[in-house]
Amino acid sequence: MNITTNVFIVLAIMVGGILLQIFLSKNESKWFGLILPFITFSYSLLMVFSIALTDGMTWWDTCGVVASTLFISNIPTIILIAIYFGCREKIRQKKALEKMNIQDLE
Repeated sequence: MNITTNVFIVLAIMVGGILLQIFLSKNESKWFGLILPFITFSYSLLMVFSIALTDGMTWWDTCGVVASTLFISNIPTIILIAIYFGCREKIRQKKALEKMNIQDLE
C-alpha cells in the first residue's frame, strides 16, 4: 500500500467515527453518546500503562512522559466529548422550545 491509500483510510475512519459520534449523541438516551469517548479514554489509559520506563529516568522525566502521553492520547476523547455536548445542547434547546410552545397553547 502506498501513503495515499493509507491517508485515505485514516481519514475515512476519522470521518466515520465523527459521524457515528454525532448519530449516537443525537439518540434519545444520553448514554449512547458516551460510548466512543469512553473507548478512546480507555485506550489512552492503556497507552499510559504501556509506557516503557528505564532506570535512567528521573521522577520528573517519568511525570513528563506520563502527562504528555495522557494529554496527546486524549485529544480524540476531548473532540468526541465536545461533539457530544454540542449535540446534547441542541436537543436540550429543542425540548425547551417544545415545552414553551405547549405552555403557550394552554
